[in-house]
Amino acid sequence: MGIETAVFLAIAAGFAGFVDAVAGGGGLVQLPALLIGLPEKSIPLILGTNKVISIFGTSSAAANYFRKVKPDLRVTCYMALPAFFGSVLGARLASLFPTAIFQPLIIFLLISVALYTWFKPELGIKENLKFSQRRRHQIVLASGLTIGFYDGIFGPGTGTFLVFLLVGLVGYAFLRASATAKLVNIATNFGALISFQITGHIWWKLGLLLAVCNVCGAIIGSRLAIRGGSPLVRKVFLAVTIILIAKVGYDWLAN
Repeated sequence: MGIETAVFLAIAAGFAGFVDAVAGGGGLVQLPALLIGLPEKSIPLILGTNKVISIFGTSSAAANYFRKVKPDLRVTCYMALPAFFGSVLGARLASLFPTAIFQPLIIFLLISVALYTWFKPELGIKENLKFSQRRRHQIVLASGLTIGFYDGIFGPGTGTFLVFLLVGLVGYAFLRASATAKLVNIATNFGALISFQITGHIWWKLGLLLAVCNVCGAIIGSRLAIRGGSPLVRKVFLAVTIILIAKVGYDWLAN
């Protein structure tokens, strides 16, 4: 790998960590960068290496959030554990399903998320928890399993969907939802990482190198999000969602 490619991937990893720490969607930057920079490598190897980068950045952002924003640990556990197992299953099946079959559904869901958030400016600015505690646990359990499976088998937009479900369905403010999503995202990344390691689809040296850059971006992003609060996270969330729609839509039409 040439020095130009290494620098390109390092910059992309740092920016991906920054974006992901604020509102999710770091895969929008990281995964395409790996595909562009490593065109000769297999898709499972790129997906596995991407998980190494992601889990370090997500963990550093989660630690930064935890110092200032206290997530509901019980809700987090109810969401993270099924997300872990869903991700393991998804990663095991990743090589069996072409990503093109998911793209129309993902575009539809992302457009729905963007429109709902845009036309509800008060959404996620203040915490407004819905349902009983038992019902909330049931919702996050099912959501965690579904999104975990999606993260293992495909991935882009996982953080975005986690944040939106916690805000729109459960009733968290954007800042607390983002903090909680980071903890759940660690579980999905770890589950997928185990599956890719078992099958030998991880380039550890590159993954760990880019993880350092991702962590630096994640620390900066999480500190900015804490300082700007839910209004800033909402703006970045909307921007990332719109860019995700354009990216996934372009990939679908190109195929």
